[in-house]
Amino acid sequence: MIAYSDGVFSLSGKGFSYLFRLTGSGQPEHLHFGPVVSARDAQALACKPGTGWGESILYDQDSKLCLNFPPLEWSGSGRGDYRESPIWLERNGEAIPTDFRYVSHEIVDGPIPSSLPQARYGGESLKLTLEDPRGLRLHLIYTVFDDAITRRTVLENNTKDAITLRKLMSFCLDLPGKLEMTSFGGGWAAEMRSATASVSWNRIVSESTTGFSSARAQAGFLLCEEGAGEDSGVVYGINLIYTGNHYASAQRSLQGLNRVMQGISPDSFGWPLAPGEGFETPEAVLCWSDQGKNGMSQRMHRFVNRHIIPKAWQYRERPVLYNSWEGCVFDFNQARLLSLGKQAKDLGCELFVLDDGWFGARNSDTAGLGDYTVNRKKLPEGLDGLGRALNKMGLQFGLWFEPEAVNPDSDLYRLHPDWALTDELPQLYGRNELLLDLTRQEVRDYIVENVSRVLDSAPISYVKWDMNRSSIALGARAHRYILGLYEVLDRIFTPRPEILLESCSSGGNRFDLGMLCFSPQVWASDNTDPIARLEIQQNLSCLYPQSTIGAHVSAAPHGQTLRNTPLYTRGNVAFFGCLGYELDLKELAAVERQEIRGQVEFYKKYRRIFQFGSFRRISTEEGICWQVGDVHTRLAGLYHLLQPTAPGYERLRVPGLKPGKTYTLESRRQLLRMRQFGGMVNHVLPVKLNPEGAVIRQADRRYAMKDGREHFTATGAALGQGVMLSARFTGTGYDPDLRLHTDFGSNVYVIEEEASHEKSE
Repeated sequence: MIAYSDGVFSLSGKGFSYLFRLTGSGQPEHLHFGPVVSARDAQALACKPGTGWGESILYDQDSKLCLNFPPLEWSGSGRGDYRESPIWLERNGEAIPTDFRYVSHEIVDGPIPSSLPQARYGGESLKLTLEDPRGLRLHLIYTVFDDAITRRTVLENNTKDAITLRKLMSFCLDLPGKLEMTSFGGGWAAEMRSATASVSWNRIVSESTTGFSSARAQAGFLLCEEGAGEDSGVVYGINLIYTGNHYASAQRSLQGLNRVMQGISPDSFGWPLAPGEGFETPEAVLCWSDQGKNGMSQRMHRFVNRHIIPKAWQYRERPVLYNSWEGCVFDFNQARLLSLGKQAKDLGCELFVLDDGWFGARNSDTAGLGDYTVNRKKLPEGLDGLGRALNKMGLQFGLWFEPEAVNPDSDLYRLHPDWALTDELPQLYGRNELLLDLTRQEVRDYIVENVSRVLDSAPISYVKWDMNRSSIALGARAHRYILGLYEVLDRIFTPRPEILLESCSSGGNRFDLGMLCFSPQVWASDNTDPIARLEIQQNLSCLYPQSTIGAHVSAAPHGQTLRNTPLYTRGNVAFFGCLGYELDLKELAAVERQEIRGQVEFYKKYRRIFQFGSFRRISTEEGICWQVGDVHTRLAGLYHLLQPTAPGYERLRVPGLKPGKTYTLESRRQLLRMRQFGGMVNHVLPVKLNPEGAVIRQADRRYAMKDGREHFTATGAALGQGVMLSARFTGTGYDPDLRLHTDFGSNVYVIEEEASHEKSE
């Protein structure tokens, strides 16, 4: 996978190559990141500077080398390269130049160990060592996997002077071509909104400064060649295995090279390095595909599932869960929870999660955080009694924690107010809470001891780890907080690999590869409106596999949007993730229970494909289409927004099937509420009824209409170019095959290869 010959390094995965060479002066010069090529092509792939450009500062008079123009793997500062530098050092408060040149290299099997979370399980690594004339030493570390390359840097201060590190990126890379950068940002309940801009001489920056990876700026981003789409064109996917403040930038030079870098945000950052000390960056992940965004996403998904997710949960199916929060909030007791558990089991759920409110004086969000004493008024038999009762029903038991935070109204804060993360200014509160100072060993020990004790006290198989406020820590202190968090997670969950950990931070504030090294799934958003989730989950799918995305069905109208959506659409969207339910089950009508049972049964039948199948986003004339599949089966979700008047014909395109094979396409049967038809029911009833009257209201809770059924066979070739679907409601009557959609309607289709009936000879 990694080879070196005549100054050229060749790194190769499945279907791609990454090449760079050493200049005569010892700088690593980038040559290629793309389709498979040979190291023999190095000279042909290298940029030809000719006579250079008029304002050149010559680094080497003999070779006429100017560092401002060639594509580099790393660049220093103050030596004629005026593009953005990935490194910034100070000595005695003054910026100092850096000039790193090749010294040696080492090729080893597997990843080179890091003190930070990193990609694991296989691969081959290259450590390229560069040195500054003063003795500063820089290691550029590359690890090659089948689907991606990771890069990180380690800086060692081997000088006699103390220095301060202000900026050190995980990688720096100059890529050719006309590129567009797509980044993702937003905020609470509005995560993963995308923004695309052409990379030009105005630098594009995506950065988080909240102390965490944050919903404001997702760490992962895309670089697409102009014209690239979902299924064609060159796309680079880049992400960072880190949970703290991060930074990514892209900027195009006059010569057509795009300097891209990523790492810890330099905003207010300062890390002292005494002689003999070092600093290592988080690991960045780089994927390439010439099969469009879907091709890149599929590579990234495989990489995350194989090399980021903890071993015990790789390709392990996630249970269908019920979470008590929206059904109870803080108002519950053991009897109510067991009643909900019985109903959840009846609907087909496999895991019951007790959310907030089980400890201390936690009857609202104003008190109790930091305490771990079980509230015996609510749970007289404790967590163990509740867990055993749920297990007896056939349900696993899960529990919510928010260990990083503390309420001033708590026993912990009254005992240790100094444990709260503070600065010189008056305290700032978020959701009535402060963060604990995870840079302190005694605080980390307290969290590890108490969470571990609770986990070992009851049959707990799942943990929801929440964190509901941003940090006030700046710079190096913010990074030390993240190092403390990683230590806490490692100490709690490495000895307990069978516990399924789901990370949450006011929804998707910490949806990042750093957390996924510990938690196999992340709660994508507190917004459970399926129409909002279409955007959130679609954009998450660019970088993260479905098995990592927590997706729940909740009550409508939705608390975040007041939008009223059909129950079947809520399920159809949540299928493409880790399915759960979060609503008050006692309020469900009989027809809703019937629909949910059908959803859970369907999801379980195809769960492995939904969670681990190869994912595609499909371009459609109207609506949104997602597809997942394995060798023989494809599942397609087709979603619409507002129902148009007199909708036209609609085709479903299912690419990637075997052209000569025959497939059966069938829609999942879903139930429609009678009241959605209002007074139109009187056109089919023998007597006239008030659509708002008691008879219709009672019938609506007990009886449902079935949506139109789609069922036919077609070849893979026909499905690939698009097959015609049954009509949607056109306002001219009723037919049992019509798709009777209101606004926000949807369908899920199963496309299965027919078994061969050829006789064996």
